[in-house]
Amino acid sequence: MKIDAVLKSNVFTYLRLDPLGHRLRGMIGLVAFLLAAAAILTGCQSEAPQFTHLPDTAGITATTNENEVTLREGDVVKITFPGAPALDTTQQVRRDGQISLSGGEMQAAGLTTSQLERQILKRYSDQLVSKQVIVAIESASFPVFVTGAVLRPGKILSDRPITVLEAIMEAGGFDYSKANLKSVRIVRHEGNEVRNFKVNLKLPLEGKRSEPFYLKPSDIVFVPERFTWF
Repeated sequence: MKIDAVLKSNVFTYLRLDPLGHRLRGMIGLVAFLLAAAAILTGCQSEAPQFTHLPDTAGITATTNENEVTLREGDVVKITFPGAPALDTTQQVRRDGQISLSGGEMQAAGLTTSQLERQILKRYSDQLVSKQVIVAIESASFPVFVTGAVLRPGKILSDRPITVLEAIMEAGGFDYSKANLKSVRIVRHEGNEVRNFKVNLKLPLEGKRSEPFYLKPSDIVFVPERFTWF
């Protein structure tokens, strides 16, 4: 501020001595305005808040949610009650998606392990001193069966979702000398009902667009033989 005052004083003194000073009034006003603006900007910069860069945890939370396991048919789960060991049990998720507990049936397929823990805790809350239930997956593999015109027919164990084409590849692949790729059949038992599906696997093998057919536990895949003329 002292420097600005001295500058302004010197300028006005010069104008009194300069007979042409009235021509410079506009320029002096502009210079004074620029000096004031520079001082304001300098003050604003010095008062700007300083931000500390914190690690972004949003991605960590999203990854954790995505990686949480969802139960499906065929999974074997161990259910532990830390406050009531007599209730501990190991159950396999049945084809209908349920498990058997002492209090009755409970839906498990389609739930995450933490969601199933909350459901069990809700059912047993009045019996537990320690409000804690732990659900852990012991086995996630399930069987499917492949037969017909394949090289190694038999049972296939999978620990992940598997398509009918992948199951056939696990069975050694097609016997191309006689396999009918257009009419692969899947037999599925659902409760007391038996359902049949027919899939054309020639399309994906030729690179054409087709929806993948995912198998369920205990599905039977049958690759028929082509009709031949003798």
